[in-house]
Amino acid sequence: MKIGVIGAGTWGMALARLLANKGYEVTVYSVIEQELRELDRTRAHKNLPGMVIPESIVFSSDKEAFCEGKDILLNVVPSVFVRPTISDLKEYIKEGQIIVDATKGIETGTLYTMSQVIKDVLKEKKVKVVALSGPTHAEEVAKDLPTTIVAACEDPDTARYAQNIFMTDNMRVYTNEDVLGVELCGALKNIIALACGISAGLGFGDNAKAAIITRGMAEMIRLGKACGAKQETFSGLAGIGDLIVTATSMHSRNNRCGILIGQGEEPQTAIREIGMVVEGVNALPAAMELMEKHQVEMPITKMVNGIVNEGTDPREAVIELMRRDKKNEINY
Repeated sequence: MKIGVIGAGTWGMALARLLANKGYEVTVYSVIEQELRELDRTRAHKNLPGMVIPESIVFSSDKEAFCEGKDILLNVVPSVFVRPTISDLKEYIKEGQIIVDATKGIETGTLYTMSQVIKDVLKEKKVKVVALSGPTHAEEVAKDLPTTIVAACEDPDTARYAQNIFMTDNMRVYTNEDVLGVELCGALKNIIALACGISAGLGFGDNAKAAIITRGMAEMIRLGKACGAKQETFSGLAGIGDLIVTATSMHSRNNRCGILIGQGEEPQTAIREIGMVVEGVNALPAAMELMEKHQVEMPITKMVNGIVNEGTDPREAVIELMRRDKKNEINY
C-alpha cells in the first residue's frame, strides 16, 4: 500500500506516522522545501513534541513523483489552500484515484465543503473522495492515545476501504454515508469552539461553556438540516464528539484563539500568537453566507463573526445574546 500525504502540518504528520507504523509506504508532500528538509533531518515536528517521525517516511516536493503509483492521496492542507494545492497536483492525479480528505472547512464564495472542492477541481478524473473527520487532536494521535474518527463517503465500499486503511489498535474508524453532514460538522464546530474560548477569556465558567456547546450544536443542526444533511450525524463523532473536544481542550487552536480574544487581544493578533491556522476564523464567511442563504437563525455564530470580523466588543455581544427574545428549547 502506497499512500501520499499532502501537507506536513501537525495533523498530516500525525497521520503519516500512524500509516507508516502500519507498514504502509508513506510519502509526505509540501511545496515548502525548507520545511521538508527540516522534518527529514530532525525526524521531529516542532509542534508535536516527543513524536518521532519513522525513518521509512519519505519527503517530496516533486509533484509527479509524489502522485505516481499511490493507492491513496491524503489531503491535510489548510482549507484555504485545498483548491490551489489540488489544482497544482491535478495533472498527475490518476483517473479513479481515491482521495481521502482530512481538512475541515467550507470554501468562501462557492460554499463547497472540502470534498466538494476536490471533486470540483478533479471533475474530469472521476476520483472517489472520502471525508475523514472526528474528535482527533494531532497531539494525541501522535502519542498513540485512543482516538475515534469517521470515514464518510456516498459509496459504502470506498468508506469501508478507508476504514480498513486507517484502523489501528489506537484509532477506531467508523463509516458514514452522510458526507455533507460530516463535513459541515467539521467546519462549524470550530466557530462554536471560538465562542467557548472567548467566553473563557472573559472569565465566564463551566455553565456558560455548557450553554455555548449545547446551543451551538442546535445552530449546527438547524443549518445542517437546511443544507440537506442528516440530523443523526450531528449526534455522532463528527458532530457532538468533535465539538466537545474542540471547545474544551487546550490542544484546540480555535479554543486558545478565542481565549486570547476574550482576554482583550485583537483577533488578528490572537491568530498570529497561535502560530498555526485557526480554521474557525476561515469558516466564518461561508457560515454567514449559508445562514443568510437558508434563512437559519444562528446567534452564536453571528456573535463570533461580529467579534472577529466587525469589531464587536465581546462583552457587549454576550449581553446581546442573553437579552434575546424568549424561546422554547425544543421547538426552536
